[in-house]
Amino acid sequence: MLKALIVDDEPLARDELAYLLKRSKAVQIIGEADSINSTLEFIQTKEVDVVFLDIQLADESGLELAQKLQDFSHQPAIVFATAFDEYALNAFELYAIDYILKPFDEIRIQKTVEKLTKLSLKTIKPEVKKNSPLLKQDKLAISVDERILLITFEEVIYIFTQDGKTSVVTDKMTYRLNEPLINLERKLKNTSFIRIHRSYIVNLDKIIEIQPWFNSTYNLIMSDGEKVPVSRTYIKELKQLFDL
Repeated sequence: MLKALIVDDEPLARDELAYLLKRSKAVQIIGEADSINSTLEFIQTKEVDVVFLDIQLADESGLELAQKLQDFSHQPAIVFATAFDEYALNAFELYAIDYILKPFDEIRIQKTVEKLTKLSLKTIKPEVKKNSPLLKQDKLAISVDERILLITFEEVIYIFTQDGKTSVVTDKMTYRLNEPLINLERKLKNTSFIRIHRSYIVNLDKIIEIQPWFNSTYNLIMSDGEKVPVSRTYIKELKQLFDL
């Protein structure tokens, strides 16, 4: 069952959405919030699968909150639930899974839940016995020009997103995808890849140098000579990995 947080500054809107989500029998409402700070505090202490987020939060912006959520190492999926349709493009640029409008329609909510469930199932690995060949998962599946390519992890140097497009940089070439960075991050969970910036995932095996940068941040020099920035959100994890 999906663990959901509803973020809206209108209690009645939260109640209505919670009621419809519970009727789907696939979503558990584990919390509600009405501001950026209360949302960030909640997600820091609870495991959240999806955030249903309004665009306008009193004097704050749901788009700004969505941007901040991208800095979390365990980023929840985002569904915008709002009365304003003019922000849809901005929402999908922030890798929102869906965009639903008020007043809420139960059939439309159910379609969103189905989409979230399918996305969640893709990230669940089957239980396998020891010594099973399925344990050796060393390839990343990506969709390129209506083809599905399988790239070995050791080929990939880093992955980044820019202008709404995701690029997978390998030893041989760069593949440009329509898939959000968060989807690839989920596929690469428990591998040698880590998120070091809201726009970058790197292969730890491809880092050849760590350069200190301003404001106690770092740049990573990758095997292809490129510099990749480390945002302050991920510095602690990087230091722990390399015992810095």
